[in-house]
Amino acid sequence: MKKIFPCIIGLGYVGLPVFISLKKKFNIVGYDINKSRINDLKNLKDTNNEFNKKELKIENKSKLTSDPKDIKNCNFFIVTVPTPIKKNNNPDLKYIKSAFSLISKNLKKNDIIFLESTVYPETTEIFCKNILLKNKNSVLGNEFTIGYSSERINPGDKEHNVKNINKVVAIEADENITNRVKLIYKEISKKIIFSKKIREAELSKLVENTQRDLNISLMNEIMIVCKKTNINFYEVMRLAKTKWNFLNFSPGLVGGHCLPVDPYYLSYFAKKSNYNTKITLAGRETNNFMTNFIFESIDKEIRKKIKAIDKKITVVGLTYKPNVSDIRNSLALKIFYKLKKKHGNVIGFDPVLDQKIAKRINITSNFNQIKNSNIIIVLVNHKILKKHIKFFLKTNTKMIDPFNYYST
Repeated sequence: MKKIFPCIIGLGYVGLPVFISLKKKFNIVGYDINKSRINDLKNLKDTNNEFNKKELKIENKSKLTSDPKDIKNCNFFIVTVPTPIKKNNNPDLKYIKSAFSLISKNLKKNDIIFLESTVYPETTEIFCKNILLKNKNSVLGNEFTIGYSSERINPGDKEHNVKNINKVVAIEADENITNRVKLIYKEISKKIIFSKKIREAELSKLVENTQRDLNISLMNEIMIVCKKTNINFYEVMRLAKTKWNFLNFSPGLVGGHCLPVDPYYLSYFAKKSNYNTKITLAGRETNNFMTNFIFESIDKEIRKKIKAIDKKITVVGLTYKPNVSDIRNSLALKIFYKLKKKHGNVIGFDPVLDQKIAKRINITSNFNQIKNSNIIIVLVNHKILKKHIKFFLKTNTKMIDPFNYYST
């Protein structure tokens, strides 16, 4: 069997775990256009705070690079780049286009290319393959193999990491190619779910996240109704959960790269087939509305709790979800900026964030800078925050806790 030289394109929350999984067994190239990211990783620093120095240490002849020349000898490519949405909420495939254009320039016969980014059906087999067919080496469509593997990495979750989750791998190929694919993916995950249906695998990923988005939006809507009718939401939920088949979802600020994006990809795909979805995007309006709803609730509480002109307010927890340093599409961050604009003396505090990132967005990760706050507002419940909250509970600091993390 031909020796495998893998390349991971994109070293973010998805690509870096894959790179780390493979570097023990293969001479692998980790490629990212972000030179600062590459330099940090070479210096054994992960600004996402997912991996420690020992895990980041390069093994064998593996390499981290931003130089396109370094991928020319690779023959197994895994693309893990972002797939955001445009201002009109349509899919933005510019990063995928860039990654596959790069591969196209280095494409050789018998190469294998996998897409792991979340996309709508037909992206892999049509959009990506057409880019590869423009290669300068005149490699034909039947002379390389393309596949799709949906990523299910849950940042901040040490239990459901890339090694322990079920890994969907979709490819239609002969036994020789399939065996090469198995050699790679068995090093990434303990359990591989194989499929010959690439479009179905692409759609399954969108369904996973859209389902979760809809369930959280229902809880958010019930929370809003309870707030407006002076009904105790948490007592409602305590009672509802006593039924055996109740689905236990919680309200919250839905951010990050997946849930606020994937329903739009699914709806876009349906619209291409002349069908306008009725339920898919229903949760988006409610979950996006939570920014204003929580802001207004907090603003009302601030005016109720303290009237002093010299009030000092701290918003605690600003990433998109607990125990993760990712601020993409963070509604907590949006609420913080709205509060700062209205009240002036408002500090943002998040101990999970890398100091460099915290400084860039003008917040602090230093607890000493917020000790004398009059009001603290808890938006994201990081585990590490518990010790800080205990400090404030012993003082006269007023707490605003819209999601009842610490309230009794």
